Amino acid sequence: MSDHSGDDLCDVDAGLHALIARGYQFVHPSDATGEVLAVVGVRVHGDVVDVFRLNAEDDALAMRMPASEENVFAPGTCLWRCAGPADRVLTALLSLPDCAVNSPASGCWVPVRPGHAKWLAAS
Repeated sequence: MSDHSGDDLCDVDAGLHALIARGYQFVHPSDATGEVLAVVGVRVHGDVVDVFRLNAEDDALAMRMPASEENVFAPGTCLWRCAGPADRVLTALLSLPDCAVNSPASGCWVPVRPGHAKWLAAS
């Protein structure tokens, strides 16, 4: 859990726009009826992957993990994690330093079914 406790919290809309500006790619997982369950942003940079999941304004999660993680939605190793209200999580995530690009992870998102996608790492 992040220990960010500043009063300068990020507005959720502005925070999402800031993630887009930083290169996050978004997917919108949905249930069988097409109802959107969450808004999920993923960014691969340097040797890490950052993931942001917005379930509701008072329920968000962000994680940073090694780029070698096979499942970014349920990683075995987290280098950093923050959960709680979206404004606090976005503020903490946006305050993380960018990782230096030593060996950039590359790949692309591949749709697997409506509303779902999977990161396919380039070999």
